[in-house]
Amino acid sequence: METLSGLDSQGGYSFKKIASVTLPILFSMLMEYLIGMTDTAFLGRVSEVALGASAMGSVYFLTFFVLGSGFAFGAQILIGRRNGEQNFSSIGPICYAGGFFLILFSLLLMAFIKFSSPAILPGIIQSESICAATIEYLDWRLYGLLFVFITAIYRSFYVGIARTAVLSWSSVIMVFSNILLNYGLIFGKYGLPEMGVAGAALASSIAEGIAMLCYIGYTCKRVDLKKYGFDRIRSSLDFSILKQVFQVSFWMMVQSFVSVGVWFFFYVAVEHLGERSLAVINLARTLSGLPFILIHSFATGGSSLISNLMGEGKAHLVWHLIRKVLCFAFAVVTPLLIFYILFPELTLGIYTDNTALIRDSVPMMYVMSAASFLQIAAFILFNAVSGTGAIRAAVSIEFCNLFLYVLMVWIGILRLRPSPAAAWSVEIYYQTLTILFCILYLFFGKWKEKKL
Repeated sequence: METLSGLDSQGGYSFKKIASVTLPILFSMLMEYLIGMTDTAFLGRVSEVALGASAMGSVYFLTFFVLGSGFAFGAQILIGRRNGEQNFSSIGPICYAGGFFLILFSLLLMAFIKFSSPAILPGIIQSESICAATIEYLDWRLYGLLFVFITAIYRSFYVGIARTAVLSWSSVIMVFSNILLNYGLIFGKYGLPEMGVAGAALASSIAEGIAMLCYIGYTCKRVDLKKYGFDRIRSSLDFSILKQVFQVSFWMMVQSFVSVGVWFFFYVAVEHLGERSLAVINLARTLSGLPFILIHSFATGGSSLISNLMGEGKAHLVWHLIRKVLCFAFAVVTPLLIFYILFPELTLGIYTDNTALIRDSVPMMYVMSAASFLQIAAFILFNAVSGTGAIRAAVSIEFCNLFLYVLMVWIGILRLRPSPAAAWSVEIYYQTLTILFCILYLFFGKWKEKKL
C-alpha cells in the first residue's frame, strides 16, 4: 500500500514518487525529441542528401556532446547521494565545479570540431555530397555545445534533488523556438535566409541557448541558493571538489564517448551501403528516438532515486525499486511499439512523402521495435548499476558489449553488406547482452557497500 509521503509499505519509493520524478523528465525529453523529429520532417522534404547529412552530423556531434553529459551524469549521481544524506550545502559547490569545467571543455571541443571535421570526415564518409553537407551542418551545430553543457549541469542538479518540474516547461520553450527557427532557416521563411541543412543546425543551437537561459532564470528566482550552497562560489573553486566529481564522472565520460563513437562507426558502415540505406537508417533512428526517450526518462528517474536510496542507507530496497520502474516502463512503452508494428506506413509517412523510401523502410520498423522492447530492460538495468555508484562496473559491462558490437558491425555490415533492417539487428544482440551482464552484477556484485 502506498502513502502520500512518496513511500510504499516497505519504506521504498512508491509508484507516485517514481511518477513525480520521471514524468517531468519524460515530458522534457519528449519535447527535445520533437527537435529531431522536426529536423527530419523538414529535411526529408529537402533531399535524401540533406536527410543523410543531418543523421551523420547529429551522431558526430553527439559523440562530443556525451562527453559533457557523461560528466554531468556522474555529478548527478553525487548530487543524488548528497541529497539522500541531507547534506544539501555540498550540492552547490558540486554544480559550480562541474559548470566551470564544462564551460572550458565545451570551448575546446568546439574548436576541435571546427578545425578537425574537414580533415576527418572525407576519409570516412564515402559520398562526397553527404560529406560536404555534414561539414556544413557541423559548422553551425557546434555552437550549441556551450549551451547544452551548461544546461546539462542544471538538469543534473534538478534530477539529483528529485525536483524535475522545471525540465518540462524549459523544454517546451526550446522546442517551439526550434520549430519556428527550423521552418524559417531551412526554407527561408519570415525573411530569414534559406540555409537548408545548415539552417536546421543553427536553429537547434539557438533553441538550446534559449533553454539554458530558462534554467538560469528559474534557478535564480525559485531555488533556495543558500540551502544548497550556491552562495559558496569561492569554495567551489577548490580543486578537490572537481577531483571528487571527476572520480565519479570520468568513467561515465569515457563510456559515453566510446558508446556513441561506436554508434557513429555503425552509421559510417551503413553509409557505405548507399544513400538510400543511410536514409532508411536515419528514419529508424528518428522513430526509435520516441521509445528511447520514454525508456531514458524511466532509467534516469530510477537512477536518481537509487542514488537517493543509497544515500539514505536503504540499499536493500534497490531491487524493489528496479522492479517497479521496469513494470512502469513496460506498461508505457509497449503500446507504442505495437502501434509501430501494426501501422508502419502511417508512422513513416510523418517523416517523408517519398513512397519508395517508405516501402524500403517497413522491414526496418519491425526490427527496430523488437530492439526497443529489449532496450526497456537493458537501459533501466544499466542505469540502475550506475545509480548505485558502481561506475567502473557499468563501464566494464559497456566496454565488453561494445567490443562485441564492433565485431558484429565489421563482419555483419561491412563484409556481408546486408539490408538496413538486417544491419539494425545488431541492436538486438547488444541489448540482450546488456540485460544479461547487468542482472549478473546486480545479483552477485558488491554494490551495496559502495561509498561516494
